[in-house]
Amino acid sequence: MIAAIPFPNLSSEVFSVSAFGMEFALRWYALAYIAGILIGWRLAVSALKRAPLWPADTPPMTPRQVEDLLTWIILGVIIGGRLGFVLFYMPGYYLSHPLEIPMIWQGGMAFHGGLLGVIVATLIFCARNRIPMLPTADLLALATPPGLLLGRLANFVNAELWGRPSDAPWAVIFPGDMAQSCGQPIGELCARHPSQIYEAMLEGLLLGLVLLMLVRRGALKTPGVVAGTFFAGYGLARFVVEFFRQPDAQFVSPGNPTGLALHIDGFGLTMGQLLTLPMILGGLALILWARRRRSGAGARTA
Repeated sequence: MIAAIPFPNLSSEVFSVSAFGMEFALRWYALAYIAGILIGWRLAVSALKRAPLWPADTPPMTPRQVEDLLTWIILGVIIGGRLGFVLFYMPGYYLSHPLEIPMIWQGGMAFHGGLLGVIVATLIFCARNRIPMLPTADLLALATPPGLLLGRLANFVNAELWGRPSDAPWAVIFPGDMAQSCGQPIGELCARHPSQIYEAMLEGLLLGLVLLMLVRRGALKTPGVVAGTFFAGYGLARFVVEFFRQPDAQFVSPGNPTGLALHIDGFGLTMGQLLTLPMILGGLALILWARRRRSGAGARTA
């Protein structure tokens, strides 16, 4: 018998009620989204109320404007996340089945698409309200990790997005035929990396603590540093975790069992890694540009 952790007896539903002949359920994943948005909103409002944190002791917007921005962000997440999944992962299928593109209740959202959707929505909101973009990006970066942490924990509760087969003592025996289909000998169970937990700890907890530490040290005084750290930090965390995540089924083939989206003779990168490389490079570039910009401004006023 392999040394592994049996999947706990968890339900994907917090509770359910029956009314008018229909079943209504609150699922952990939906609760994670709601809680992540509320925690992020409170973090943003708290930062805005502390004027000394910002350049010239002037926050980029009012707490009321954060509430208005939330509506734009939610739309950006939903529309961008769905279109990202369609374009990045299954363009051929949805080209043949275009009516299924809006059916988000069937599953299929991409973080990178959601991120692009948020960026576009924020750009439009800032332009319409004459709000500086870089401080707003810093504010959103600070508010995002709690949602990532809770979302990945909800993935674990749902027993989805599990990792590759593993013999590590902390590997988890996830339920379901697909999770238990990993070419193991007949009669044995398949244990896998709990990659959702890896992501929750790296993308949510660790990255969130790093951003909070930077803010406490005055990073918001240099617009772009906190946002750049978020982009680079998330990209690096996701790049590393991709080595442990189950490969995307649409890229798996007999000659490509690890599901690499771009490879030569079995060596290459997954789609998740390809999409995170621009985040890492862009984040680092944004940090350097922001620091040089502030140094240049300081030199001109000296």
